[in-house]
Amino acid sequence: MTRVSHALDRIDATFDDPNLVANAGLLLVATVTARLGLESLIDATVRLVGKVGGFRPGRKVLTLVHAMIAGGTHIDHADMLRAGSTAAMLGHRVMAPSTLGTFLRSFTFGHVRQLEAVIGKTIERAWALGAGPGVKPLVIDIDSTICQVEGAQKHGAAFGYTKVLGYHPLLATRADTGEILHARMRKGSANTQRGARRFIDELIARVRRAGAAGQLTVRLDSGFWSNDTIGTLNRLNVRYTMAVRTNTKGIAAAIADIAEQTWVEIEYTPDGRAQVAECAYTTGKGDKAVTRRLIVRRTRLTDTTQLKLWPDWRHHAFLTDLDGTAVEVDLFHRRHAVVELAIRDLKEGAGLEHVPSGNFHANSAWLQCTVLAHNLIRWTSILGKVRVDDQLVVARTTRTRLVAIPGRLVNRAGRSTLRLPTLWPWREQFTTALDTLRLLRPAPA
Repeated sequence: MTRVSHALDRIDATFDDPNLVANAGLLLVATVTARLGLESLIDATVRLVGKVGGFRPGRKVLTLVHAMIAGGTHIDHADMLRAGSTAAMLGHRVMAPSTLGTFLRSFTFGHVRQLEAVIGKTIERAWALGAGPGVKPLVIDIDSTICQVEGAQKHGAAFGYTKVLGYHPLLATRADTGEILHARMRKGSANTQRGARRFIDELIARVRRAGAAGQLTVRLDSGFWSNDTIGTLNRLNVRYTMAVRTNTKGIAAAIADIAEQTWVEIEYTPDGRAQVAECAYTTGKGDKAVTRRLIVRRTRLTDTTQLKLWPDWRHHAFLTDLDGTAVEVDLFHRRHAVVELAIRDLKEGAGLEHVPSGNFHANSAWLQCTVLAHNLIRWTSILGKVRVDDQLVVARTTRTRLVAIPGRLVNRAGRSTLRLPTLWPWREQFTTALDTLRLLRPAPA
């Protein structure tokens, strides 16, 4: 036996300290939660009157949300908030997992909509505190994702176009921060366009109410391509870039008519080559004819061996009403890929990697809780002024640096003090965030 292993074997472990806090950084998130008045807002909005488990929904939603922020992905993980003095960091009573499961199963479609309204009102309050875009242009990315599940007992789960059993929610994200602006759970068999028009109507109304006074631009992939969607965006005075399927007859013909000399070379991956051009694309006939701007990017590999296998250009096209050169607008549209980062962080960092219930509406409520957790992580960094160089906030990074800090809650001369580790690498960020967040004015009741 080595000296090191011998030393480790001499360490005893006991669970006997009621003052320890495993995730002491939840104090930051709880401060934001308190400034937003979330518990009272949820209690006033989500009306589960007469439902088993429906009393005081605010503390139950916040228990789920804070557990997700601490890394929880299952209902049972909420028990971590009941250990030691963790509950004292949160500002609300922590509920047991069995109570939370009953609570989620009490939701109906209407109650889920009430919880959606809480998200919208919370965005209003967070943006009013300084997290909003104000009069600056706001870019929104809309996409759908697949939440994979196991077993045949999940109500609403189905095999969609990806051949994966799960749900198919719609999500809208803010491009510059990664916030989830709107989310709607859908059954797994739903196609991408199902409910898109209503979703967009609600989304734009929500961000306008929240104070987004500048130009709105929405980026969408080809799954949302339809004249109905474009008409909705035009009616709402929202600019757009919308990918299209290049294998359709009309689009393929328009691309084929582009003159060879109009293609412009652009920077692309080291092993690939890309060019951009544009043309007009007309749909309808006679008085119903509509002509729109179609921008096309074609790509191919540069490696000679691979080029022999795939010698032809691959085309990617989108419709837009934006101004600027084809190269500029193409670069802007390609940044739609940031939506995937937000969706991945929602799944890996805010609890959506697991959909816990066999009840569809319970899972819809779970989705809204993950959205709230996802956004609170971002608002903690933004409002706490510790976001680095306007980079996208990553939940795992925030959790490692600011949340998952061991601490001890002690009483010093009648004042509660949270004792944290010496030489913590991100001590200055934590203290800066805490001091800044405590200066925020609480939202009106």
